[in-house]
Amino acid sequence: MSQPYAVILAGGLSTRMGGGNKALRILGGETLLARVIGRLAPQAGQLAINANGEAELFADYALPVIADGFAGFAGPLAGVLAGMDWAAGEGAESVVSVSVDTPFVPQDLVHRLREARGRSGVAVAASPDDTGRLRDHPTCALWPVALRNDLRAALESGLHRIGQFAAAYDPGRAVFDSHPLDPFLNLNTPEDLARAARLVQG
Repeated sequence: MSQPYAVILAGGLSTRMGGGNKALRILGGETLLARVIGRLAPQAGQLAINANGEAELFADYALPVIADGFAGFAGPLAGVLAGMDWAAGEGAESVVSVSVDTPFVPQDLVHRLREARGRSGVAVAASPDDTGRLRDHPTCALWPVALRNDLRAALESGLHRIGQFAAAYDPGRAVFDSHPLDPFLNLNTPEDLARAARLVQG
């Protein structure tokens, strides 16, 4: 079975990070995007970057840059749909989404998601929080491209919560250990970035 395609979600506004493009923030001498590519590329058949209105910023990465099909920064679900449409056009049956602000994403993410697929073919990553409660990370998930019309209709109806869309399809869960580091630690603020830098140095 061929490896699924994968899309890196880098289309957000990065407002909590202070604006600009979060994907190009530096962590341990590399951009967040380069770190995610390094972990994801060996697992995926092909990679694309989902970004909006700034494809030239990613020219050095030599990857397809696909924009949302919805105006006004419709959130990660619009990026997932863009990834589904791209993967379907390439003949792929599924696509894995990964947020660009998760630079420690597991190096066996794709394999584990494929093993965890639910009846609908959807699988989401999950890890326990500090209290031991399992937390879903639906931006890091496996999506059958056959759901793209459903997702398009959901977006057109005003749905923007990625977890809500995933939950409607009874997803399987690939559960990852969160110790000593939660691999889905996402970097939303300069403080998060500084914390991650200390982890990298340590």
